[in-house]
Amino acid sequence: MKKLVYVLPLLLTLAAGCLGNNNGDPIPDPAGTFSGEFRRITRNSNSTIDTLKANIKVIIEPGIGYHVLGDTSTIHAGSKGHYGIAGNGIKFVDDTYPQTGTPQKTHLEGEYLFVYNGSVFQMTRTSENLALQYDLKKTN
Repeated sequence: MKKLVYVLPLLLTLAAGCLGNNNGDPIPDPAGTFSGEFRRITRNSNSTIDTLKANIKVIIEPGIGYHVLGDTSTIHAGSKGHYGIAGNGIKFVDDTYPQTGTPQKTHLEGEYLFVYNGSVFQMTRTSENLALQYDLKKTN
């Protein structure tokens, strides 16, 4: 049941992505400025669930890279780097990610599953005890 907490948002996201484009036109890769909520959901050793949230802005520029702005003083780091897209996967390589140690804040780094319908951009990355979710809307 606890794994459902991590998988349910992804399933809902994938289902929502199938509803928005009934005319058969291909959806472009995400590009532009996106604003919304970042959530870090952690299952602790005592099986309790903690959820931390921050409002962020992600700017994606094809051929140039990406950067993260917004509420970067709490749980999500401001960052920038490069990305690549393959199918429903997007991989971020953060140029500001610390080379040693464990960062205190979450960086937009690594591989995520995503859906994008031209205006709503949702990404998720899960492991056994951690889920990172981005619910963003295109603002330009």
